[in-house]
Parts: sequence; structure tokens; C-alpha cells
Amino acid sequence: MLEGLRTARAIVRSLRIYYGDRPRAAAMDRLYSRFVRRGDLVFDVGAHVGDRIASFRRLGARVVAVEPQPAFANTLKVLYGWRSDVAIEAAAIGRAPGTTELMINPDNPTVSTASREFVGAAHDAPGWQEQSWTRTIAVPVTTLDALIARHGRPAFIKIDVEGFEAEALAGLTQPVKALSFEFTTIQRDIARACVERCMALGYARFNAALGESQTLAHADWIDGGAIAHWLDELPQAANSGDIYAALA
Repeated sequence: MLEGLRTARAIVRSLRIYYGDRPRAAAMDRLYSRFVRRGDLVFDVGAHVGDRIASFRRLGARVVAVEPQPAFANTLKVLYGWRSDVAIEAAAIGRAPGTTELMINPDNPTVSTASREFVGAAHDAPGWQEQSWTRTIAVPVTTLDALIARHGRPAFIKIDVEGFEAEALAGLTQPVKALSFEFTTIQRDIARACVERCMALGYARFNAALGESQTLAHADWIDGGAIAHWLDELPQAANSGDIYAALA
């Protein structure tokens, strides 16, 4: 019960942070408007409390929101489950259908993860010392290809799955126009693997945004080799961000 209260408190904090900042929301809309048009379908993989869902809806898109954590999935159902333009998939995304173990961080459930390597990389890393994953639950796994078969081909896919991004991209064999995936400086190898996977899928143009800046780092889009070099040169304190990939 105490752990449930900790998780509920963390979700309320996230709702306040992610829905209470109007300038951040406006910046997010400007960023995603580069990729999303009215009537488009978007996949929000790792939807958390749904602030990206809100942005995609403001842009006029339909959204498939994917979230494996029961507490977050239930929050999304309360916020968006009654909306005809939002479908909620309570599952993780991986390279093949099945089940996986999700490691829960009750005090900061935003960084709950299916990647043991992510937890290992976070151990004693600067800025991560207070994070603790204390419980493991089994969750269903589907793939991006399966989501496309079920819901249609999206114009954009946002992936934020705490170190499981390469596994998610391994389940995509049919590129969409553009996608993004989160990276962390404690797992640059995962980000590089994601860049390589994107290149194999035919993505030729890359960009990035640091942290929650919602601002692209490069005025001109660059190739996969250049974005990998940029990633390698980032200081450890940069911590995290998103890499964007677009077809030529």
C-alpha cells in the first residue's frame, strides 16, 4: 500500500509538471508540427501521463498511446479513454510479441524500464544515484509492426521507453515518415544502435533535442554518422534528449 501511495504521489507530481507549463506545451506543439498534420495518425510509445498525447491532439492527430505501467495506463484511461481520437494499448513495445519484466521505480515511475542494462548503467551514475527500482511485474509485449497492422501506418512515432528503444525499433520493419527516440548519456551505445537501425530502415536525415528543451539542436538536418558523432561528443551532464529521424 505504501508503494502504491508513493507511485500515486509521483503521478500527481508528473501531471502538475507536464500539464502545468504552458510555454513548454507551446514549444512542444511547434516542434511536433514539423512532423504531424491534422488528420495524421501518431504512435506515442511510452506515453507516461500523456502530455505528448495532448500535443498531438492539439495538432489534430489521432493517437495510439502505448504504456505498460498499470498506474500510468489507468491514468491515461481517465484522461483520454473516452476520446474517440485516442486508443490506449497497455503493453510494452519490443522486437517480438510475448511478455517481459518491467522494473518499477515507485518514487519516479517515469523511469520504470524493461531494460536491466538501463538499471545497471544508472547505478551510481551522476544524477541517477537516488533512483531505485524495487518491484518487477510481468507485462505484455507487442511490436510496432503489430500496431501498424492493427491501427494503420502512422505519420510519426515517438519512442520513450527508458533504455528499451533499440528493442522497440527492432520490431519495426516498415519505415514511417519520421520518428523520435529518447537517448541517455549513460547508454550512448543504445542510442548508437538506434541510429544504425534507423539508417538500415532508410532514414537519412537526423536531428536532436536536449532534455525537455523542445528545440532542435541543428539548424540543418544531418546524416546518421554526424548525429552519432554529436552524441559521442555530448558531455555526460547533458543526461538525455531525443533523436529525430526522417526519411529523405
